Amino acid sequence: MRNIFLITLSIIVAACSSLPGSVTINLGSNTATPANTAAPQNTASPASTVAPTSAATPSARPNIIFILADDMASTDLEVMPKLKSLVTDQGVSFNNYLVNISLCCPSRVATLRGQYANNSKIFGNGTPDNGGFERVYELGLEKATAAVWLQNAGYRTMLAGKYLNGYPGKAGVTYVPPGWTEWYSAVRGNAYNEFGYTLNENGKMVQYGTKAEEYGTDVYAKKTVQLIQTSVKEGKPFFAYMAVYAPHTPATAAPRHEKLFADVKLPRPPSFNEDDMGDKPAHLQRSNKLTDKQIASMEEEYRKRLQSLQAVDDAVETIVNALKETNQLNNTYIFFAADNGYHLGQHRLPAGKQQPYEEDIRLPLIVRGPGVPAGKTVDHLSGNIDLASTWIELAGAKADIALDGRSLVPLLKNNLPSIESWRQCFLIQRGDDGDEDSSQPQPTATPRPAVGGGRLGAGGNPDFAGLRTKKYTYVEYETGEKELYDLAKDPYQLNNIAKSANADLLKELSTRLAEMMKCAGESCRKSDGVAFKN
Repeated sequence: MRNIFLITLSIIVAACSSLPGSVTINLGSNTATPANTAAPQNTASPASTVAPTSAATPSARPNIIFILADDMASTDLEVMPKLKSLVTDQGVSFNNYLVNISLCCPSRVATLRGQYANNSKIFGNGTPDNGGFERVYELGLEKATAAVWLQNAGYRTMLAGKYLNGYPGKAGVTYVPPGWTEWYSAVRGNAYNEFGYTLNENGKMVQYGTKAEEYGTDVYAKKTVQLIQTSVKEGKPFFAYMAVYAPHTPATAAPRHEKLFADVKLPRPPSFNEDDMGDKPAHLQRSNKLTDKQIASMEEEYRKRLQSLQAVDDAVETIVNALKETNQLNNTYIFFAADNGYHLGQHRLPAGKQQPYEEDIRLPLIVRGPGVPAGKTVDHLSGNIDLASTWIELAGAKADIALDGRSLVPLLKNNLPSIESWRQCFLIQRGDDGDEDSSQPQPTATPRPAVGGGRLGAGGNPDFAGLRTKKYTYVEYETGEKELYDLAKDPYQLNNIAKSANADLLKELSTRLAEMMKCAGESCRKSDGVAFKN
């Protein structure tokens, strides 16, 4: 009986090991599709039309590969032609895939546990009382994750690349969290630099230096290929979680890509360096217009980000080729996503995340696999809390905690449920993390400029909670301020209508937000599924 493989591609920095000679790792060329140009035409074969199985025996279940990018904006997909031809054109793209908290650690915990931050209690990256690996470890959250549930169901599981901010902390450099059959994650050095790091490889310390072949993303791709080969030989289904560091700052490119995008220009949508900020909350109204020097710096960061993503694009091709060579491509689910979005100059904001705007909360999610229609888009609201539910349904596994999310399996078919019968709102938040972007395991990143002065949150940014619906973004700040944007009329969120909107609409949104802030498990799906009257 053929193995049906689920492949979720989550791009994380992972360690590299020697790859058997039978599989070639594609290191790419010195050319890439420049920004604002069309991606190549589809050259890959259509996805299988075999429906996913729910059989419980390991040999009948699909494998899952999750590729997770770090701080990737949805618009960055434009410069990844291999991803487009091999995954996007062969599967389903989610147009409204959202993140609960647009910050690395909370997002990754939400992905692995299927819970909003209110229920995981992980709101930040590193402060002792609200986030980071140390808090996750202290609360014992790693004992109940998708990795544990799939491993219990007979899957060979692997994490390669970035885990949680602050790992390994007091747990020690040899620590491997529960649920992972294979483990390759950085414990020393600065893996964000892609060179000069040490991986914990299943309890053994392996150093990687500055040779081209030791580039982080390439190493993690090799680890994923190795998992595919080993699992096929053993006849076991697998779950591969590949979490790359690209395009997170410093966005180090592979040497073969360092000269690409020399003439690229920073995108300037209507919200870029916004002229009138009078409708925004006070902490943003205090922002001065970006200077030419600031814009030039962001343009250079943008160039590096695109360069660093080329190795991720190569990794997608490498993994797909390995699946072809092991006759598993048509039996594999591949998920490609980002942990959070990223803004570069929109609404006068310097480079960063953690704002309630589309650039930060709406992310790429692309899925191909058995039974998944090719080249389709889905407009239904989805989010990072949905992935765990999706994976365990595909794998025939079982969670031992209440999950807040919904399985996306019904959206991976030709006949979709109506949007009216699906989720109507998604909870977005900003916690009280003491360091807005402490996303490095070692404090090597350049601190981001404060948006405004004051006592609230990181860099003067107040905490918020809000809802993203199909039509609106609604936000309540701890200051009492509110934002409301009609996304159909105002997709760039230039006109905050909170002060002029219908009172019944505002009351309905505020009441639903209060419900969502208290929900857990089934009550989240009950509350988010009720249609709005206004």
